[in-house]
This record gives sequence, structure tokens and C-alpha cells, in this order.
Amino acid sequence: MNTILTLGIVLVAGLLSTRLMKLIRFPNVTGYLLVGLILGPILHLIFGDNMGFLDDPEGFGIVVDVALGFIAFIIGSEFKFKDLKKVGGKIIFITFMEATCALIFISGSLAIYYSIKGTLAQNLPIVLLLGAMGCATAPASTLMVIKQYKAHGEFTNTLLYVVGLDDAFGLIYFSILFEIAKVLVNPGVQITAASLLLLPLLQVFLSLAIGAALGAILALACKWFHSRANRLILMITVIFIGVGLAVLLQDKIELSSLLICMMIGAVFCNMREDAIYILDEMDRWTPIVFMVFFIICGAELDLTVIPVIGVAGILYVIFRIGGKYVGASTGAMMTKQPKNIIKNLGIALVPQEGVAIGMARMAYGSLGGETGSQILAIILVATLVFEMIGPLTSKFALIKAGDITLEPKVPKIKKPKKTAS
Repeated sequence: MNTILTLGIVLVAGLLSTRLMKLIRFPNVTGYLLVGLILGPILHLIFGDNMGFLDDPEGFGIVVDVALGFIAFIIGSEFKFKDLKKVGGKIIFITFMEATCALIFISGSLAIYYSIKGTLAQNLPIVLLLGAMGCATAPASTLMVIKQYKAHGEFTNTLLYVVGLDDAFGLIYFSILFEIAKVLVNPGVQITAASLLLLPLLQVFLSLAIGAALGAILALACKWFHSRANRLILMITVIFIGVGLAVLLQDKIELSSLLICMMIGAVFCNMREDAIYILDEMDRWTPIVFMVFFIICGAELDLTVIPVIGVAGILYVIFRIGGKYVGASTGAMMTKQPKNIIKNLGIALVPQEGVAIGMARMAYGSLGGETGSQILAIILVATLVFEMIGPLTSKFALIKAGDITLEPKVPKIKKPKKTAS
């Protein structure tokens, strides 16, 4: 019963937060995160250790995985292959630049810091892994801001492509550096060319291949089911299967549910000319999923780890933002993108959430000890910072790029008082 009551409280609080965010012109996602941050401790005081899904790691994982699956599907549905033929190479290069620069900036600054302290050798796994985790962005926050303000234009399309693709680079970088980090922590561990290079590429390829197959099945199935309700059920079913396969196979090979679901959306929208009308049904159903997802993300953020992150955590936050901005701007400039993309794309890449936390938990579970604990603490605090300021920077970038037009506040005109004749 606590799960049902907790869910009701979460939804009421989330709805009320949208009114407050509208008054102060903040994105709704910021309100959801704040609600989670506040509600988590309050509900814990009320219910103790029995506060329903907010105190259930498994429940957390299911909701987060499914919500990210829907988000990736919607982002993938924006990938039109005819447009990608024109800009595909440029988008991949921009994404490579912003992800790689984030890695270099973070790892370089941390290496200098630990060298000055004289502890670089023992902290090298932290230097490498935090750099790889900094590559990932948060497609969920970005998509929520775009949908709330109905942003559209060349900048918005470029942003969606980049946030959809950069997790692939993050996955590759993390997989390679994770193998190196395990050797540094446990010298007895053997490292091979297959585990270092082939495995990360295989993970990405299999994720995209499974997603493509499921997307094709979804597109073909829509020929047999014509009602809106049945097609909505089909989309939800295929996304569940995609996420479920990634979870099922995680002990054998680490597939990306984000890449799977993104590919489902991309193949589906390119095989069906009426995809836009079918996807309208998804837009009516997903707001409650996204609200619960972001409130859960806020509730999961642990403020008690803030004091332990130290200088390394501050450097991670500062140089990740700097790396994203420099990399995106440089990549856009080298591919001769419009000025609004060159100036503003990096600002919109600040959000970071689930993917980086998942990487940090993997590092904590495998490396353990002080190394794993420090990585997890830094990522959790950085996520808190990025998720508070990220939606605002994304909104700012979309406004500066001209893809959002805010309606000016119209002052109320007081009616003149009637005077007695």
C-alpha cells in the first residue's frame, strides 16, 4: 500500500511543481528533480524503511530503465535517414569532438591535480574512468525541455542527433578504459586486444542490430494492427522487449538499452510514412512516465556525499562543462555549421544522469574500495549539479539559437470603475 500512496504523493507534488516552474519560467524537469530531492527524505521520515518504490533499488532500476527506453525511442524517431545522409558525417564528427574533448579535459585536469599531490599512480583509475563518464550526456532532460517549449529548427535537430549518439562514444571509451582500470587496481587481471577494442565495438554493433530488427518488426506489425490503441500497445511492447533483452544479456555482454531503443525509433519512423501520427499517441501517454522518472532521479540523489568529493569533484564539474563546450564548438566550426550551432551547442550538453550513474555503479561494484567509492561519490554529486543547471542551460541555448520563442507576459488591464451617472 505504501507504494500506491507514495506514487500518488509523487504525482500530486509533480503537478504542483509545474505551476511553480511556470511562474518562474524554469523547465518542468527542474521542478521534478527538486520534488524528488525534497520528497525522498520526507517520505523516509513518514514511512521509515518501508516507503514503497522510492526505497526499492529494484523498483528504481525498472522505472529508470523503462523511462530511458521511451526517451531513447522518441529521440530515435527524430533520426530521418534522408537527412542523416546529408549531415551524418558532420554530426558524428561533432559528437566525437565533444565527447573526446570532455574526456581529455577531465582526465588532464585530474592528472595534473593528482600529480601535484604526488598520488597520480594510485589514482590513475579514477582519472581514466571519470574522463570516460564525462562523455555521456542526459538525453532525457534535453528532450523534456525541447518538448515543453516546442523547440524546432536546425539547432534542435543537431542537438537531438548529438545527445542520441554521444552515449555510443561514452560506452566505447568507458569499456576500453574500464579494462585498463581493472588491471591497474588488480595487476593479476589479464588484458587482451579483444577485451580492449573488439568488445566495446561489438557491444555497440549488437545494440544497434537488435534495435534495427525490433524497429522493423514494429513497422511491419503496424500493417496488421490499425487502431490507435493497438499501435500504442505495440510500441510499448517493443520498447519493453528492447530494454528487457539488454537486462537479460547483461551478464554475458553489456548492451546499451539506450542504443537499442533509439534504433527501434529510427528504423520505425523511416519505414512508416505515417509514423508521425502513430507517435502522437506516445506523446499523450509518456508525460506521467517522465514525471515519475525525474522525481525518482531527484530522490536518488544523496546530499550526504557532497562533503567527500573534494577538489577532484569540482574539477570534474568545471572541466566537463569546458570540454563539452570547446569540443562541440570546435567540431561545429570544422564542419562549417551555422553560427548559432557553433556558439550554443556546447551549452546545451551540460545535463548528465542515468548513463553516467550506471557506469559509476559498475566501477564501484567491480573495483570496490576507496577508488570505487570516490568515483561513485563524485558522479552522484556532479549529477546533482548538472541536473539542476542542465535544463536551464539547455533552455538558454535553445533560446539563443532562436529555436524557442517565449511568449511575453501580457500585463492585465484593469477595467475602469463604473461611475454613477
